[in-house]
Amino acid sequence: MNQKKISFQQKLTFGTFGCLIFLVIWVLLGHLLLKYPDYSQFYGFHPLATIKAFYHLLYSDHFWHGVSASLRRVLIGLSVAFILGVPVGILIGYYDRIWMMTNVPIQFLRMISPLSWMPIAILILPSFEKAIYFLITMACIWPIILSTAQGVNRINPQILAMARNQGAKDTQLVFKVVLPTAVPSIIVGLRMALGISWIILVPAEFLGISSGLGYSINDARDTLEYDRLLALVIAIGFIGLFLDSSVRFLEKHSDLRYILRIG
Repeated sequence: MNQKKISFQQKLTFGTFGCLIFLVIWVLLGHLLLKYPDYSQFYGFHPLATIKAFYHLLYSDHFWHGVSASLRRVLIGLSVAFILGVPVGILIGYYDRIWMMTNVPIQFLRMISPLSWMPIAILILPSFEKAIYFLITMACIWPIILSTAQGVNRINPQILAMARNQGAKDTQLVFKVVLPTAVPSIIVGLRMALGISWIILVPAEFLGISSGLGYSINDARDTLEYDRLLALVIAIGFIGLFLDSSVRFLEKHSDLRYILRIG
């Protein structure tokens, strides 16, 4: 890929052009649905119907309650994964022997679909709400652990040796050298985990709960409100894009010296 600097105007122009192409394809597919009587019940997927439903969503208290419930679940699950994953990642990245001992088990566990844990979560946890937290945590923890460990592992050993020669203890090394250096990798892992959690959220909310975006999609499908269904799907895309952009902004401006006021 060409690494030359791309101006904001170019990004805006090509981004707008890409969105217009997407919209044209959607309009054409919508008109194709209207031409065949067998698919007339799917008129709600037409852009005009969907945009109208999306407009009504924005003024619906029920929709915003669902957004709030979904964001709360993602935040809790992601926070638990972050609190557990970063220390573990630092530990296995800092000590080679622990890395060698844990690498295979971690690679094995991360290859298991988080949704595979759903029946187990329902059996062992007291509520569906806690089961969703567990599923999101299981989805998010592995990219955080691995990205953190890789960030720690990339630190120049000579820097650590110099710090030790000057009398730095392990605790000081972690907070003064290791953690600030690994911050970009930690944020990359956090961004990956956020994307995974947002994808896992909708099927997870098909469990026995009565709130959230996943529940709303299921409800729209059962009531044959296809315009509302597609409007909810688009809303999920917009919210996910906003969340990813927020973490990406943090990734571009990450500097722990200012966050922790170190150095």
